[in-house]
Amino acid sequence: MSNPSLSSPSPTLERLNQTLEHEVPALFAALSPLGRRVIFPPDIPFQAAQARGKELNATIGQITDGRGGALRLPSLARGLAGLPDERLDRALLYSPVEGIPELRRAWREHQRRSLPQELRGVPSSLPLVSVGLTHGLSLVADLFGGEGCSVAVPAPFWGNYRQTFTTRTGARVVSAPALLDGRFDGAAIAQALAGVPAGEPAVAILNIPSNPGGYSPTVRERETLRESLIAVAETRPLVVVCDDAYAGLVYDDEIPRHSMFWELIGAHPSLVPVKVDGSTKEVSFFGGRVGFLTFGVDPESGAADALESKVKCLTRATLGSPVAASQVLLLEALLSETLDDEVEALRRRLGRRVAVLRQALDGVDRNLLRPLPFNSGCFALAELPEELELSADQVRLHLLEHQDTGLVSIGPRYLRIAHCSVAAEKLPELVHRVEQGVREMTRK
Repeated sequence: MSNPSLSSPSPTLERLNQTLEHEVPALFAALSPLGRRVIFPPDIPFQAAQARGKELNATIGQITDGRGGALRLPSLARGLAGLPDERLDRALLYSPVEGIPELRRAWREHQRRSLPQELRGVPSSLPLVSVGLTHGLSLVADLFGGEGCSVAVPAPFWGNYRQTFTTRTGARVVSAPALLDGRFDGAAIAQALAGVPAGEPAVAILNIPSNPGGYSPTVRERETLRESLIAVAETRPLVVVCDDAYAGLVYDDEIPRHSMFWELIGAHPSLVPVKVDGSTKEVSFFGGRVGFLTFGVDPESGAADALESKVKCLTRATLGSPVAASQVLLLEALLSETLDDEVEALRRRLGRRVAVLRQALDGVDRNLLRPLPFNSGCFALAELPEELELSADQVRLHLLEHQDTGLVSIGPRYLRIAHCSVAAEKLPELVHRVEQGVREMTRK
């Protein structure tokens, strides 16, 4: 005999879904079957949160000093030396499933600090902590992906989108070139979705600055992109995922640094922006695995509460809760008065590498290698001319064996250069080796 509690939706779930349908109908329409049935369950973390601050709290299974602090092993505590006692306890105990509250608030301030004045009033939810940006993307895929869902991504794109959306959820990735005749095409997402029946919900991914392209659109190109997305939203519910992994890493003064997320909030009733960002690249905390998921809804709304419940359920079901120690370290950095200056110094250092790489690529033989425009992020792309009849992976393997040089191959003809990983003075030699390697292969 089946258990009714496992087969029937709870009244709370029905209420949350009704709230979403009433407040953000396009978002509700775009939810996957999984997205519609998840809700943060009233089990251990829920009940422990309700008991937080009580004199006697015997809810959660973590070893404490009996007064709410961590029972610290000196060997572990020494690795976090210098933290105030309260934060040291936070680092050694469980994090709330949604993330440490102070960190969530501090990250929201960080997100908004450099926004143009006209965008500072747009509403956004309190960010939810994820374990890196890929986990944030997988949460979005669970909420809005699934069998039959179309996910539009301008090409070339980061290959893990396929694993996150297609392999995991059964969604279908559709694509169109991000560049036409060497220029950014703001209509690429619209073109990718042209064959999807009108009215059918879809997901679009904006990765700006991009991986692998290292490109951010100009002011005019952003306007064209926004207009194109609004036109798509006229025909269907559209969830726009702003993968802002490389936010702020822009090296040309005329290129906007802030995320498109803020310009899409409220742009159209059927357009739902979602922001995935984090500390990995923004504060060079690659090992920390602290990401964030933010929705373009009023933080005080029922929709924000419903979405938080759903995300917490998915996180609880897969990870339990995010890592506390790295959250505490990030919070310490965000509270530092020098962090902005430190990030700016890092950006300028990467900018010098970009300038050197551009100069080196300007001198390559276009019959062997055709650089694509790049102005931001951590990467640059070079295209192999089709007439050479060489695949990017063939060239990559040749460079490993004969030029002592490693690059990443993207699709049939692109080579990705991660200038973020190479000293500025070594970049001209890297370009020389790539050009020489291609030349060697054309002589065979």
